[in-house]
Amino acid sequence: MKTAGKKLAAILMTTVCLGILSACEANESAGPQTSTNAPTSLVTEQPSETMPVEETAEPEEETADFTVLAQELRIPWVIAFDQDIVYISEREGNIVKVDGSSMTRQTVNLQKNVKHAGEGGFLGFLLAPDFAKTRLAYAYHTYEEKGQTLNRVVLLKQNGEQWDEVRPLLEGIPGASNHDGGRMAIGPDEQLYVTTGDAQQRELAQDKGSLAGKILRMTLDGKVPEDNPFPGSFVYSYGHRNPQGLVWNHEDIMFNTEHGPSGNPGGHDEINIIEAGGNYGWPDIYGGTEKEGMITPIFHTGEKAIAPSGAAMDENNRMLIATLVGGALYRYDPATKDMSVIFEGEGRLRDVKMKDGRIYVITNNTDGRGTPSQNDDRLLRLKIIE
Repeated sequence: MKTAGKKLAAILMTTVCLGILSACEANESAGPQTSTNAPTSLVTEQPSETMPVEETAEPEEETADFTVLAQELRIPWVIAFDQDIVYISEREGNIVKVDGSSMTRQTVNLQKNVKHAGEGGFLGFLLAPDFAKTRLAYAYHTYEEKGQTLNRVVLLKQNGEQWDEVRPLLEGIPGASNHDGGRMAIGPDEQLYVTTGDAQQRELAQDKGSLAGKILRMTLDGKVPEDNPFPGSFVYSYGHRNPQGLVWNHEDIMFNTEHGPSGNPGGHDEINIIEAGGNYGWPDIYGGTEKEGMITPIFHTGEKAIAPSGAAMDENNRMLIATLVGGALYRYDPATKDMSVIFEGEGRLRDVKMKDGRIYVITNNTDGRGTPSQNDDRLLRLKIIE
């Protein structure tokens, strides 16, 4: 009996030690945004090359505020709709297909590997207008070349359960561990718009010869449109720090969301009306400050930081803005200048889309700055009624 007791004690001690060791290995810095849906646990990232295609049946989970359509996403970045099918880009280099209760993680085969570090990685993703026929899409991702961190815009094609690069449309966009931009949208003019960050080199935002700190405009086949404001250049507007959401209202006026400065002073996150050739001032002005020849935002958050990300426009010409530090979905009415929270409590939010009058968001708690639950990250359909 004594021998059996000693063996049991040894087994228990080994189990405790292994548990402590595992917890130490999983301990990573996390930001203040916490998802409240379940006990927390950290998600281990894996290189995209080692990820098999996997399918899981996830029943819809309903709460009073939202329905969970997909979960266990890995640092999701963008929501894209093909009828009732949802595609979501993941920063480590995959695309997740959500079709009813089926979730498939699809491989993306690129000519240059995704560099997933800091805020960089596989970011923007956008289905072509004729996707149903061509299966083509656009993507924006970070890569490394000759020791430099860069970003590129590529054309992809869906082949079965994988995506293959057709060709690059634009390469050599300055990149860094932070401030990589990455949002893409097709405007009412049927041109492709792409946001780029200042790549942590503030002076590049004012340099019209650089692709950093800009909103770029190109044709859907990657050429410079003849009516761009600077002849022969992809640059549509400049003086941006880290532009994120891109959206148009019903009068085809273009808006963007943008991160303000870090540190002291901080906050001053922006909403801008984007004009062709406009200079939005970074790093010379921010928030409500003014300088001749530079455009001040129509709204800024003062000293409070919310880190605005993806944006959408509702049927009443009001912007919906997913926020990271803010941990909420905001609604901004350009007519009244009113900015209010309409959904919160699920941590960091990366993107928002409207479809058939309903609001969809993705959480972003697994990005290293949030506190993920065991089910994060998730695609949610909100139950906001107005």
